Amino acid sequence: MKNHSVFVVEDDEAVRDSLLTLLRVQGIRARGFTSGKDFFDNLPDEPSACVITDVRMPDFDGTEVVRRLAETRGHAWPVIVITGHADVPMVIQMMKMGVADFIEKPFDPSRLIEAVKGCIGHLAEWEGAQEARKAAEARRSQLTPREAQVFQGLIEGKSNKEIALDLDISPRTVEIFRAKVMDKMQAPTLSALVRIGVTLSAA
Repeated sequence: MKNHSVFVVEDDEAVRDSLLTLLRVQGIRARGFTSGKDFFDNLPDEPSACVITDVRMPDFDGTEVVRRLAETRGHAWPVIVITGHADVPMVIQMMKMGVADFIEKPFDPSRLIEAVKGCIGHLAEWEGAQEARKAAEARRSQLTPREAQVFQGLIEGKSNKEIALDLDISPRTVEIFRAKVMDKMQAPTLSALVRIGVTLSAA
């Protein structure tokens, strides 16, 4: 829980302090901002974090906070919107913008903590996937051009004979390249190799 910060963007001082106290009691590292402008003027330099924002605030509102974060930070900064002025069109609009959760005031503290922990959990999963993809890309870069062709054929589900026909080489040669590919990609089985291919294609 302490690996990710939670930033609270709320113009109401009492609500902001209440949220910060609630988070810190749970052992969550939290920092408050008085408005969307204050937040972006002092945007923390962290690779990933969770943001809780109110909707109606001075300078610019929570919708603008969500939009700017989606453009600049993407999945690395999930947003929880908390407000006493919810309406269905606004909820739909902000969900389409990628809001992780939407909580109405007065909020249930346990519901809020559940939402925050969910965001942090998703962040950990996302970061794990990013690291796995980077590692797979590094291993793929070590393949020779021919090995890369065989790798592509394998993750497309082609048989050794089909790959041999495509590349105009013998099936036995494909087997040799296949063994080299699986060794370099650190894939103990063909299914593991295919999973690596899926990870790379999702990049």
